[in-house]
Amino acid sequence: MKIEKPKRLRKLPPYLFLEIDKIKKKAIEDGLDVGDLGIGDPDMQTLKPVVDEMARAIRNPEYHRYPLGSGMRDFRNAAAAWFARRFGVQLDSGSEVLCIIGSKEGIGHAPLAYIDAGDTVLVPDPGYPVYNAGTIFAGGIPYVMPLLEKNNFLPDLKVIPPQVLKKAKLMFINYPNNPTSAVAGLDFYRKVVAFAKKHNIMVCSDAAYSEVYYGGKKPVSFLQVKCAKEVGVECHSLSKTFNMTGWRVGFCAGNGEMISLLASVKGNLDSGVFHAIQKAGIKALSLPQNHTDRLRAVYKRRRDVLSGTVGGRIPKAKIPSLTSL
Repeated sequence: MKIEKPKRLRKLPPYLFLEIDKIKKKAIEDGLDVGDLGIGDPDMQTLKPVVDEMARAIRNPEYHRYPLGSGMRDFRNAAAAWFARRFGVQLDSGSEVLCIIGSKEGIGHAPLAYIDAGDTVLVPDPGYPVYNAGTIFAGGIPYVMPLLEKNNFLPDLKVIPPQVLKKAKLMFINYPNNPTSAVAGLDFYRKVVAFAKKHNIMVCSDAAYSEVYYGGKKPVSFLQVKCAKEVGVECHSLSKTFNMTGWRVGFCAGNGEMISLLASVKGNLDSGVFHAIQKAGIKALSLPQNHTDRLRAVYKRRRDVLSGTVGGRIPKAKIPSLTSL
């Protein structure tokens, strides 16, 4: 039997981070001292209170069954409470919060929930490869929104052609931005909301890096803008904020109808997040601010070391870790 690659897979470019990982592993095998600047994967341990909570929860036989549904109500309550503390936005944890298997999964399934085959999706470039991949898997057509330095790495919504806007159903935005590190303000998000309402386009904001910042000015949320919940949702990840990349847990929040559509897709394709991991997530979301302050302090010191080196060579002994603070 001849097995042919489906057309949708032929449209996909190689997954960037897997290709970088192959190059890195080959360099290490060749004896090179490699500083890994590839996929955003914290090298510090998950915070101890979170691990301890997981250790307790994993022994509970009630959590050994399928974790069906939109997530434990306690997890969604914790996510809503964290969001209110951090951004001052009130969420209905019953209808406006959905537990997801990391923000990557939620973003990847979003086009399946929100568009039909042949619809256009507005995708930032450079940007997270999953925006493009999820669109292709859903039969959509990606339309690139260039992120240019002259525009502070914000998409210029005014230059998108009318014929594209007629077919556009979904737009991805991502701030703090990967990979440019640009930060968007409320003025930009107001423009996005007005644009989305005018052209009847849903918005999916990727806020995985909302807690990775320096200085006292915290990044804002798309959902802080008036009427944002009328047009979109925002995906948050516990991966970067609490060193939980391998745990695969996050949440999507915002428009109740969009949350319901995404939950419907997930209900057909996965069985939810292991309850013990959700319990650990509740602990993480409930931690005092000083825990994440310490993580940011490490990243800042590493940035300072990197920016002060010549030729990118960083002596291993000088790379700060959480235990060095």
